[in-house]
Amino acid sequence: MHEFTVPRLVEPLRSGGLADSVFTTAERDPRHLQFSRPSDNGRVGGARRDISWVPVTAAAFRDDVLAAARGFLANGIRLGDRVALMSRTRYEWTLLAYALWTVGAEVVPVYPTSSVEQVRWILHDTGASGIVVENENHAMTVAAAYGSQTALTRIWQLDSGCVAALEDDGMGVADEDVHRQRAAVAPGNPAAICYTSGTTGRPKGCVITHANLASECDNLLAGWSSLLKAPGEPPSLLAFLPLSHCYGLMVVVGSVRGGVHVAHQPDLSPESLLPALASFRPTFLFGVPYIFETVLARSRAAAQEAGHGTLFRRAAQVAVRYAEAAQRQSLGRGQGPGPRLRLRRAVYERLVYAKLRAVLGGRVRHAVSGGSPLSRETGLFFAGAGITVHDGYGLTETTAAVTAQPVGAVRFGTVGRPLPGCSVHIARDGEIWVRGDVVFSGYLNNPQATGTALRGDWFATGDLGHLDDGYLVITGRKKDVIITSGGKSMSPLVLEEELRGHPLISQCVVVGDNRPYVAALITLDPQALHHWQRLKGRPPAEPGTLTDDEELRAQIQRAVSRANTRVSRAESIREFRILPGEFTPDTGLLTPSLKLRRSAILAAYAQDVERLYTPRAAASFAREPFGRR
Repeated sequence: MHEFTVPRLVEPLRSGGLADSVFTTAERDPRHLQFSRPSDNGRVGGARRDISWVPVTAAAFRDDVLAAARGFLANGIRLGDRVALMSRTRYEWTLLAYALWTVGAEVVPVYPTSSVEQVRWILHDTGASGIVVENENHAMTVAAAYGSQTALTRIWQLDSGCVAALEDDGMGVADEDVHRQRAAVAPGNPAAICYTSGTTGRPKGCVITHANLASECDNLLAGWSSLLKAPGEPPSLLAFLPLSHCYGLMVVVGSVRGGVHVAHQPDLSPESLLPALASFRPTFLFGVPYIFETVLARSRAAAQEAGHGTLFRRAAQVAVRYAEAAQRQSLGRGQGPGPRLRLRRAVYERLVYAKLRAVLGGRVRHAVSGGSPLSRETGLFFAGAGITVHDGYGLTETTAAVTAQPVGAVRFGTVGRPLPGCSVHIARDGEIWVRGDVVFSGYLNNPQATGTALRGDWFATGDLGHLDDGYLVITGRKKDVIITSGGKSMSPLVLEEELRGHPLISQCVVVGDNRPYVAALITLDPQALHHWQRLKGRPPAEPGTLTDDEELRAQIQRAVSRANTRVSRAESIREFRILPGEFTPDTGLLTPSLKLRRSAILAAYAQDVERLYTPRAAASFAREPFGRR
């Protein structure tokens, strides 16, 4: 199979823009609970579990949006103007985005961790007439980016009370003036200029229209809304993904269009995120693999520290077996879990699974994972533990998801089937092409890149994969394919995902391009490492002091050997190095959406890569029989 299409569930947006849903919802049900805000001015996190939430009704949100929109008009922002938003995920981000859409302006999301050079490029490329920043550090970044040559007419700062200032500025503007601007917005107008994460080269601005976002959200709501609720509970979710990323933006827009109760959480660290989840108790979760891997690792570590490591391991095995049997049944390939397996799962439900779900607030039964593929084993574990994670696939150019797991027919190890209204095509070289209402209209000011990416109605994603009964399997990216000096080509994704699933390993970069064999750079999770040291009765030590520790290397070698069983001998990892620190967005080695910046990593750790191919290592490889390579 080389192509698969799923028909639309909802017709494309025919008139108006995204802001219209704010006003129609408030008119229809003004008391509807649309948002909750933390009572301590947005500072959610730490080890606290006493977070209280202040409700925001649909009518109150409309009034907030209208007041900010009047303020933007008073400051000269009009239809077609571009205003950048540089802030973490918080209520004010969503509020100001909808206010800008209300007056017909285009939102330019900027990652709050962006460098001076990145901010300079985005503001120059978009010609933004204004920017909203969160704090003084962001304001200083903007000042350094443009200096005295700035073309900006306005800079607003959230932590300096800019929302209230906008409301004051707009006191003399009539509501009718705002609504005239809103009435001029058409579905094909740009809603956001979302910049690619920039894993290589300069980020490109993807022009995402109101119709793109509406189609993405409305089809997901039509096909998957039943999963958002818990029994007897209205749907709710905690928005913690960066709103500067198209995935996070889609989550909030979909929630507003679908009337889902939303709270914002600005900090993705487990120390902040987990208490917020436990307090808000969402009914649904949008996340990335890192979130699910962290919850799994934390639960495993807690069980081991309590002396229940064996219990957790057996519970995990039962969860995977149970989910595998349930999947076979849902796909019409088996009878489902047998009585003995059901009984064993019931035993572990109270002892293990319920406690794991409590980490997420206790009400989540379904979730979505995006950004990068979720490992099959992790997906099976969560399904067996009572949370079905619907893995999906998409890019900024496809307004976030373009495939998702169908309701009731999840196939773990894949990223699902095309969303309604979308098609997936596998080109002759294995590249994934997609088509549909969610595909962007092109790159801003870059017709050459647009012409390369868009092949008629199709968008060439740069990812590799294949279709299995309409389900898409991601196998890697074209630009990441490694070709060894012996001519063997391979994608590093399988090995990297397998190794990242080990509790001690946080990231892995497989190398070997133009080299005699495949090797890997590995980073460790500091908390998991400290836990491992306690179990071994060893004094705590930082990762940087243990890169050559024999016992630790033996542990990682077992993980490498297990990963190697997933590939051929010629594709297997022969050498690895443990690095002294993790890759982070702050160091420029991960994108803000937590994807590897391979070229930056290889440049930063060039000496470590060279050590993987020392004469001694190469000699060891050369002694192996030719037929085993």
